[in-house]
This record gives sequence, C-alpha cells and structure tokens, in this order.
Amino acid sequence: MDNSPAVLFDTYEQDFRQIVDSIRSKLDGDGKERGGEETTRRASLRRVEMELDEADEMISQMEIEIQGIPQSIKPQYQTRLRTAKADLTRFKKMSKDLHTQFSRADLLASPGRASTPTSDEPYGQTSDRTRLLAGTATLEDGARRLQDSQRIALETEDQGAEILMNLRAQREQIENARDTLRTADTAIARASGTLKKMIRRMYQQRVVTAAIIIVLALLIAIIIWEKFFG
Repeated sequence: MDNSPAVLFDTYEQDFRQIVDSIRSKLDGDGKERGGEETTRRASLRRVEMELDEADEMISQMEIEIQGIPQSIKPQYQTRLRTAKADLTRFKKMSKDLHTQFSRADLLASPGRASTPTSDEPYGQTSDRTRLLAGTATLEDGARRLQDSQRIALETEDQGAEILMNLRAQREQIENARDTLRTADTAIARASGTLKKMIRRMYQQRVVTAAIIIVLALLIAIIIWEKFFG
C-alpha cells in the first residue's frame, strides 16, 4: 500500500468530497423543503454540523500531508487545498444562516408578555416586536463576529502553511550550503597538501642549485690556482 504524502492527500480529499456532497444534499433539502417538519429539519442541521467537523478534520489532514509533497508538484495540491477550504467555508456559512433562521423562528414563536397597549405606546412598553428586533440584531452581530473569526483563522492557517514552506526551503538551502562548505574544505585541504609538496621541492631545488654553484666555484678556483701557481 502506497503511503506517500500525495496518495494520502488524494485519499483525504476524496473523503472530504464525499462528506461535502452529503452536506450539500442536506442543506439543499432544507432550502427546498420549507414546509417540512421543523424537527426533521433541525435533526438534519445537527447532522450537517457533525459532518462539517469531519470535513474540517479532513482539511487538517490534507494540510499535514501537503508538507511532504515534492516542490515540483506541490502547487497543484495547494490549489486543490485552497478550493477545499473555500467549499468548507461556504457550507459553514450556509449552516449558520439556517441556524439564524431557526433562531428567528424561535423568537417569533416564543410567547411574549406584552403590557397593555396605550394610545402613546401601541405595542406596549416591552412588546414582542422590540424583543424580536433586539434578538435579531444580536444574532446578526454574533454571526458577523463568527465570520470574522473564521476569516482570521483561515488567514492564520494560510500564513502558517506559508511559513512552514519557507522554513523548509531555508533548511534545504542551509543543508546545500553545508555540503558546499564540506566540499570546499576538502578541496582546500588537497590544495594545501599540494602547496606543501611544491614548497619542499622548491627548497630541495635551491639546495641542489647552491651545491652546484659551490662545486663550480671550487673548480674555477682550482683551475685558476693551477694556471698561475702550478
């Protein structure tokens, strides 16, 4: 069984796509069957939440495996990972929108204790309408904050993945530089040995040359001595 990072990435991506297809079918069913039973729709939405967690786990596994994929083919896997993240974010937003709709429906269905209306306050001092508007505003504000948090989390994940890639590239550069230095040290050691041999030979040649000069000087001196005093 091939357990290479690319094969494992493909496996996790296939599992992710199956989960996403199941989520899409449930969300599309909730969007089309507005008149369906409330309990069934809520149960379906709970299953969607669990599947979103599973899909998020698949994304995490894909991020881990992509770190071991060779640089020559990594860009295409990075594109597929970004597409998967975008799909997951889109379905999470759809799920939150449905949650918001259910929460609004709960507010509308909850019994209110409105005070007796007057001519100045036709809806009462603490009317259902006021509570509904306040609750809706709170839900929308919470949804916006949650979306901002998710966006920041995704940006942080992308930055973290980019930093890991840069660190990996720098480590490879350092290892290559270390190998180059070792090769240079070996070459310098060989060159140093060669220079030492050349210096020894130069000294030997100087000694031989000096000996020859001395012998020639003695011969010349002997010849002159023999010529004038012999």
